[in-house]
Amino acid sequence: MFGNRNRRKALLVSAALVGGALLMTACQDGGGDAGAAQSGSPSAGTGSPSAGPSESAEPSASEDAPDASPSGSPEKTPSTEGTESGGPGRVGQVCGANDLSWSTRSMSQGGGYILVVAKAKSGITCVLPAALPTVAFGSDGTEAGPAEQSAGKQITLGGGTVAYAGVNPKTTTTDGGKELDSIILAIGDEDANPVSLTVGTITVDKPVVTNWHTVSKDAVPFN
Repeated sequence: MFGNRNRRKALLVSAALVGGALLMTACQDGGGDAGAAQSGSPSAGTGSPSAGPSESAEPSASEDAPDASPSGSPEKTPSTEGTESGGPGRVGQVCGANDLSWSTRSMSQGGGYILVVAKAKSGITCVLPAALPTVAFGSDGTEAGPAEQSAGKQITLGGGTVAYAGVNPKTTTTDGGKELDSIILAIGDEDANPVSLTVGTITVDKPVVTNWHTVSKDAVPFN
């Protein structure tokens, strides 16, 4: 009887050992499949790019939108007021010859003379001083003397104001003189920009010139 009991016990132990071995094998096989499944399918976090970085890489609205306000106040437009002879906007300064528009007329009064007409150019207001115009003739620069005993008056030119001066190129009664066809005119001896005016053929001998006047008949250079 004891022999049969020992043999049954040995069979049970063997069966238990075999079952345990089979169970362990099954567990190992199951664990390996799960690990393989886990390692074979990457997670969504590591396999696909995150939406966070792409959104943060876009420029902000404040960077995209242009600044509506100007960076600074506009610069002032440079003034066009002239400071040199001939420049626009001259006010209260002595006229230069190139500040004026010139013309001449041949007149018959007083034995014949040349009437010089001067007007300020557009946008210029300047002053003719109370002095004789500087009138010269020929290459030798013969200058006209005074035709009046007293000095003239200062005249401001601008707008429609016109100034007149009368030039008598020949005051002598004898024959002779220089035959010329133009005169050189300046506003005083310091005028750096004299003008040459064509007057036709004239005989020059001891010429004279009047002061500036605002009425043409006052500019007749009587001998």
